[in-house]
Amino acid sequence: MLTVKQLTKVYPPSVVALDGVSFTVAPHSFTAVLGPSGAGKTTLLRCVLRQVGPTRGAVWFGGRDLAACPAGELREARARIALVGQQFNLVRRRTALTNCLAGRLRELPLWRCLLGLYPAALLAEGLAALARVRLLDAAFRRADALSGGQQQRVAIARALTQRAQLLLADEPVASLDPENGRLILELLRSLVRHEGLTVLCNLHQVDLARQFADRVIGLRDGRVVFDGPTETLTPSDVDRIYRTGAL
Repeated sequence: MLTVKQLTKVYPPSVVALDGVSFTVAPHSFTAVLGPSGAGKTTLLRCVLRQVGPTRGAVWFGGRDLAACPAGELREARARIALVGQQFNLVRRRTALTNCLAGRLRELPLWRCLLGLYPAALLAEGLAALARVRLLDAAFRRADALSGGQQQRVAIARALTQRAQLLLADEPVASLDPENGRLILELLRSLVRHEGLTVLCNLHQVDLARQFADRVIGLRDGRVVFDGPTETLTPSDVDRIYRTGAL
């Protein structure tokens, strides 16, 4: 599904955010990336999506090296990758349903987008995605009238409407209370198991990674210091990732 090879990112003048990061993410899996603030987790996802260009290395997805492919191929690949962050990135004055359709607007003529005249089949997909995240009753409510947990579910429904194969989640529960955070991660795990989504998720919380992820990649100072199945993560591994004796 996704292969990262010797990915390195150096910000001027000489800040090394990623230092030779390599791993492979299997299809239909939930991989958690653990690490303290400044470990390189966000830069990793931004390099995968090529929101920032890596200094060195390769990011293989769908038979293409996203770190080096031309703009047209990059657009095609990005259409199958969705990004969910802690800020939700919704258009607050638009409805939940309209926000769900955002990932597919590239397929429509501009006049349809401007007038809000969406094909019936696309509207049906958006409604089905909202139903999948248990928000069908909020389809025609404005995003700014929804709670934080509901807005995050709309962002996930947007990824489903986009027909994304890979979901990059950057601290998706950081701005949510513990109960809503667990609901979001339960939803992502369900989509992995039952709908074939692949999730690469940045987290701070070790307990959440243990509860929901199949695998953990530990980052420290831009380097991979742990990579293995979640059940093999030991207290000493956590110490190595966070340089602390406590869980």
